[in-house]
Amino acid sequence: MTRRHSDLGAALPGLLGLDHVGIAVPDLAAAITLYRDLLGLSVIHREDNLDQQVAEAMLSTSENRPLENQLQLLMPLGEGSSLNRFLMRRGSGLHHVAYAVSDVRSAASILRQCGVRVLYDAPRAGTRGSQINFVHPKDTGGVLLELVEHTAADPRGFQSDWG
Repeated sequence: MTRRHSDLGAALPGLLGLDHVGIAVPDLAAAITLYRDLLGLSVIHREDNLDQQVAEAMLSTSENRPLENQLQLLMPLGEGSSLNRFLMRRGSGLHHVAYAVSDVRSAASILRQCGVRVLYDAPRAGTRGSQINFVHPKDTGGVLLELVEHTAADPRGFQSDWG
């Protein structure tokens, strides 16, 4: 039986809070320079996610509390990546809003039961070894949502206060 969005109640069980905001960019180095010079953000992590076909940089507003208030800059690694298609259609800008969850499989399952489209059948590899899935923007008012389950090895995995 398919449940309705209203069946979720007040909140998605296991939702820990806002994790980061993802911005699609065609040039990662130029975007890092822009956010560093304009807002004083610092790069706290960089990696290439070959599964998602993106180069990414996590930036933070504070050196004292680098795990809070994160901005993720994403650049496609190839013409066939979904991020490249996004940039071709929409240009640079907001790509997704990410929420930390305690169990990405469970969160995706609950959302599916409520009739919400989740993009992957099983979680995929995300930043710093996290497990991720995405919620279709047509079911969330036009915003692509990312669900992020951090690993114990990730410093963010130990946070109980997600700021």
